[in-house]
This record gives sequence, C-alpha cells and structure tokens, in this order.
Amino acid sequence: MSLSVLSSEEVLQRILSQPRPGGENFLAFYEHRLGGICRDPRLLLIPLDDHLVHRGDGAFETLRYSRDVMYRPEKHLERLRRSAAGIGIAPPLPWEEIIPVILSVAGAGGEPEGLVRVLLSRGPGGFGIDPAECPEAGLYVVAYRSPTPPDEWYRAGIKGARTSIAAKGGGMAKIKTASYLSNVLMIKEAHEKGADVPLSYDERGFLAESAVASVLLVDKAGTVLVPESDAILPATTVSRALELAGPDLPRQKRALIEADVFAAAEILLLGTGPDCVGITAYEGRPVGAGVEGPVCRKLRRLIVEDAVTHGTPIPKV
Repeated sequence: MSLSVLSSEEVLQRILSQPRPGGENFLAFYEHRLGGICRDPRLLLIPLDDHLVHRGDGAFETLRYSRDVMYRPEKHLERLRRSAAGIGIAPPLPWEEIIPVILSVAGAGGEPEGLVRVLLSRGPGGFGIDPAECPEAGLYVVAYRSPTPPDEWYRAGIKGARTSIAAKGGGMAKIKTASYLSNVLMIKEAHEKGADVPLSYDERGFLAESAVASVLLVDKAGTVLVPESDAILPATTVSRALELAGPDLPRQKRALIEADVFAAAEILLLGTGPDCVGITAYEGRPVGAGVEGPVCRKLRRLIVEDAVTHGTPIPKV
C-alpha cells in the first residue's frame, strides 16, 4: 500500500468531501481557538493530541434548551467549575464569558429545542500523560438536536437492569469527567440484557446512579428515597425537582440496597435529557403498576413548568 503525502489544501478538501455520520443532528459549534461559531458538521473537529482525546483529561456539562430558553445554565456552570477545579484545569477564557458563549451557540443553531455539550479539556500539546505539555486548555461548545420524547414514551416508561460494573468511587465520583468508559460499558451491558438503562451500585452494594442520570425511589407509602453513596455525582435536576416539590412530598436520604429497588412503588430517572421518567420494569419485573407513577408525573410537570417560567432566553444569532 502506497500512501501519498497530502498538502494542507488536499487535506482540507478531503475533509470537506467526507460523509459526516450524525451530521443531520448537528446545529452549531464553538471552538475557542477559532473565536467564533460554525454550522458545518464536517468541521466539527478536535486535535488528536488534545489530552481530552487520548487521556479523557477534561470535564463536561450538558444543558437542555426548549422554547428558546435554556434551563439553569448557571447551575451547570457551577458544577463545571467544581469539576475543573478538581482536575486542575482553568478555561482559556474568563468563566463569566462561558454562559454567553453557550447561549450564542444554541441561538446560532436556529432551532428552539436541543442540547448543548460543553467540553473543557486539558488542551493539545502532545501524546504524553503529563498535563504540563499542554500550554492552554481547550473549550468546545456544541449544540445538537435532541427532541423531547412524546407523552406516550413517558407514560410507558423504560426498562432498567443492574449493571455488574461498580459506580465510580472516591473523589472521582464528584467530578463530571470526560472519561466515561465505565458509563459506556454500563449502557452496553444494559442493552445486552434487553434494558434501556443500567442501575449501578457502589462497592458496598449501595444504589448509586444510572450511566448518565440520577435515580430516586418511591416507596409504597409515597416517600421519596434519595440514595446515599460516595459514588454519586451531585445532581442539578434532582436537587431542583425536590426543591420544587416542597415539603408536601416526603423524602428520606439513606443508603439503599437492591431489595429497596425491588420493593419500590416507583423508580425515577432524572437528568438533563429525560427531565424525569419512570423505570417501569427492573430486571424483568414490573415496577408498581408497570406504567408512569404519580410522583414521576408530578416531578416532570414541575421541572417542565420551571424551565418555561425561569429559563434563560436564548439570543438570535
């Protein structure tokens, strides 16, 4: 096999001529080195020597927007700052400028609904492991399509299964790191078992979370059971949902085991993507009545209403 050495112009031409899988769902992106926004999915690229690529060295957040407003961007930025501090990365622009960038990228996408992924990386500089070889961090912001599921999907709920992969423990559980291989394998295992989402447990056997969302239980008395474990990422959606529900919804935070999961009247999955959806079957057994329960329905309604009334407007770009 004989390979030719391509000129810069030939490389760019070939990049632009390649098909882009998933490009139909891409809306817009920002890359700090470019200093602007692009809508061409063929140019959604990242340097191979960025430590985000070959080391998973970075942090990220995902934000939802709907009806041209973004839900709680300041809370996601707070968590990104904590994650960045935990791994010693400073962004390449001031923190106060990042939310305007996020809103501008969503606005440039030209659609009223979608998700925004914010990636803060160690940056390019080499293929070693030492962070010192990266002179400047990288910041990537991407808006992409993610339509709200229909009501029928929420009413039916989703299937859950126990994953054999232990949840992250220690300090790494509190950082939303870009290194998500264990989460990927959790999802893979759940799908192989015929389920939609995994439920993970920590090394002591206590319920932790799902691969990309938080988990709550509701017992037969209607009390919300909040899992307590060192392997749980602080969740923005859970804290806000319980705050919105107020004191009328009883709750208890404690360590939960799988027996509590099997005994639950409802299992709730909460996160930026689904808001709040019920896991209506677990390990092949129905949960409660096998359909969306009243607490799930209430929390989802509160989250959606809160997003509409308190969301941050997205500018037209």
